[in-house]
Amino acid sequence: MATQAAGAEQPYTELEPESSLVPVANPHAKAQSFDPLAFSKSRKRQLPPSRYRFRSPRYDRGPMHPHQPLHPSDPASREFIPGPFSSPRVELAYHNIIAPDFMTMCYQHTPPGFRPVEKGPRLRSWDGANPYFANRQLRGPRGGDVLRLLRKPITFRNVPMVERVTVHAYISSALKGGSGYLHVAGMILQTITNHRVEIHRARHNEQGWGLIKGRPVSMTVDLKGEDMYHFIGKLINVVLPRIKDWSGVRATTGDSSGNLSFGLTPDVVAGFPEIEVNYDAYPTKMIPGLYITFHTTANQDKDARLLLQQLGIPFYGKIVD
Repeated sequence: MATQAAGAEQPYTELEPESSLVPVANPHAKAQSFDPLAFSKSRKRQLPPSRYRFRSPRYDRGPMHPHQPLHPSDPASREFIPGPFSSPRVELAYHNIIAPDFMTMCYQHTPPGFRPVEKGPRLRSWDGANPYFANRQLRGPRGGDVLRLLRKPITFRNVPMVERVTVHAYISSALKGGSGYLHVAGMILQTITNHRVEIHRARHNEQGWGLIKGRPVSMTVDLKGEDMYHFIGKLINVVLPRIKDWSGVRATTGDSSGNLSFGLTPDVVAGFPEIEVNYDAYPTKMIPGLYITFHTTANQDKDARLLLQQLGIPFYGKIVD
């Protein structure tokens, strides 16, 4: 018992008696008189900036260097981004419902031993023995001079999907009304897309359009990944169904390579939930219209249109494939 009592009185005998943060009793005279602010002001010239400038280390020194940077998917990489921890509803619907249905609708069965009918060459040769035709390049296809991309059979490896979405706004009022229109348009695009906008300036002077070279006239946002699916979900489920007497997107849209575009008027843009919840912060006359482009991995507008129809975007009018 006496031993335990002695140990209880001095439980921290191995620790230092005083903290290192306690000021020294008798500091040096130079330490007392040193003033860092006055010392920096007494310096007659500035220090070289390269001494204090941060320089990122060179991790990639070429393809032949033995030390290569880690892949971004490696957790030890500096570019590693954890996640995704949850998938948007539109992305889940695409992988679980839309992609299998698309492959089923476009499935073409070729049994074993099937030989397709041989088609003629896409470029036709010149007929006749005229020496003018010798060593001349082949003629274009029948019906036009442009060759379309060859469509490969749809399999589970190449089911078309939305690659990215481009949201573009052309602000013509900024050329005469001042920069306020640009600020409002930039705030709206950043609010509904959760991305910083990229501003485009006029390259030439166009009197008919009122363009002045060097003046900002438009802005663009490119969406990929999770932000893209969130934007598509808002557009299909909230914004487009609220348009009165809206027939859909014109079926003739497209660039023959699987990219489809359509526009939204300013009153439709005001229907985005992020803008509607704080509608008084945006002047009504300054809300811009938007051009939305869906970039898909399809090679034809027909496949891209079928994909967007499955996502929930209606089309109307004569279909041109």
